[in-house]
Amino acid sequence: MLYRSLFPRDLFAELDRLQREFASTTALDASPGIRGTGHGGYPALNVGSTPTSVEIMAFAPGMEPSGIDVQLDRGVLTIAGERSNPLPDSDDKTTLHLNERFGGRFRRVVSLPEDIDPSAVNARYRDGVLHISIGRREARQPRRIDVQ
Repeated sequence: MLYRSLFPRDLFAELDRLQREFASTTALDASPGIRGTGHGGYPALNVGSTPTSVEIMAFAPGMEPSGIDVQLDRGVLTIAGERSNPLPDSDDKTTLHLNERFGGRFRRVVSLPEDIDPSAVNARYRDGVLHISIGRREARQPRRIDVQ
């Protein structure tokens, strides 16, 4: 059983925990958390776009690039893999009090806009962040037309 103080040190963390508990008991929760984070899963994603590309950042620290599988099929990007969660050896003298680090298989799926170019994909992993850049087709990019 976890010990919970009657007077939490971090009020926002306690409110976030209460919101997660409430969300796990109801199917109505579709809003972001109290700190503005989404309820996506692991790895956390940032998805944005520029006029020339779609940019995806997946935050997956402690992984090897070879352990991350990235696939693009018919406008759907899939990021999958497995993350180990080494725990202390369990014996009579070892007790695990808290384990918040995610370990296990993961899979995230992102639907992409129709104007992406599947041949213009670049993925790189550095310092725990997977950065995927997908170019847009030339015909769909806005262009300025000079009036004569």
